[in-house]
Amino acid sequence: MKTEYLETYRIMGLKIGYYRRLRGMTQEQLAEKIDKNTSFLSSVEAPNVDRTISLDTLLDIAKVLDVPAYRFLKNDDV
Repeated sequence: MKTEYLETYRIMGLKIGYYRRLRGMTQEQLAEKIDKNTSFLSSVEAPNVDRTISLDTLLDIAKVLDVPAYRFLKNDDV
């Protein structure tokens, strides 16, 4: 991961967690729906862990949470 994108990935993970909780889902439920394990999703959402995700995974998350994918990449307030 390029250092210049660390903040983008951090914000994306926080937004994934925000929308997941807004939909009333646990990390386990979302992880199951996107065919990932809970520790993967936990590391994506953790603000202190540098974790990348593929575009496919981001699109899967967006679909499950019913949120346009660009919302996770847009650097604004949730």
